[in-house]
Amino acid sequence: MRLDEIYAAKNPAISVEFFPPKSPEGEADLAIRIPEIAALKPAFCSVTYGAGGSGRGRTLDWVHRVKYEFGLEVMCHLTCVGQSRDEVQSVLRQLSADGIENIIALRGDAPGGVENFQAHPEGYHYAGELVRAARAMNFAVAVAGFPEVHPESKSRESDITYLKQKVDEGASAVITQLFFDNADYFRYVEAARKAGVTVPIIPGILPFRTVDELRRFTTKYARTFSGPASVPQQLEKRLPGVESDPAASAKLGIDWATRQCRELLDQGAPGIHFYCMNKSSTVETILRNLHLHTV
Repeated sequence: MRLDEIYAAKNPAISVEFFPPKSPEGEADLAIRIPEIAALKPAFCSVTYGAGGSGRGRTLDWVHRVKYEFGLEVMCHLTCVGQSRDEVQSVLRQLSADGIENIIALRGDAPGGVENFQAHPEGYHYAGELVRAARAMNFAVAVAGFPEVHPESKSRESDITYLKQKVDEGASAVITQLFFDNADYFRYVEAARKAGVTVPIIPGILPFRTVDELRRFTTKYARTFSGPASVPQQLEKRLPGVESDPAASAKLGIDWATRQCRELLDQGAPGIHFYCMNKSSTVETILRNLHLHTV
């Protein structure tokens, strides 16, 4: 089922993202987690590329397994990093031959140790170019959105202008970077709508399990998801009280994400995209809190 069909048919559309493990133990664990995720009846699952485009083979293997072994609709991440246009086209042909209909087109971040993104000499420079290439092969395409502005954008206005360009190239949906303050999402959607972006804009939510995990995704050094996210003062005040208690930290992460999701859905968000960090239990608890575990 294609992304445009999914968001037209399901309200809300719940999706879950995971990354291909690098070890046999991690692969065995994820093979246990995916049936647990499947029991939540997500609209689709997405599978990430490794940093700098590494691990492409693992991504394609897991995309295949998600669809054919576990019976879930799937969206494959695809980036411009470290690949020529011919290599990207080869990946798209392989996905198409495998019956995959959905991708999320990302420019991608520079690999570790490299300060700024540098396009492959024979590669795509921008996500919009990747959207155009994928649409030419009849994929349904999502793109990334940045409620707190992409760290390389000159301004919020220029960031929204670029988003509009990606949508104009044929994107069917926007999936946002993680955020912890819903006001950032609502402000982003309002600006996008004023600019003429009409496709669904799906909020990306991370139910953090530990304070350390939260810090990894919110410091200025965070590279995952193309930059850091800020921590609202109301959440920041609660962190010292749970930092040394893993169970309390996980509960706070679930409670905060539940609160975010409830408000987002009540205010009309078309779905939720969970960054689950290859764990199913937090997403299951949140959906039960929202009475959405049978969706």
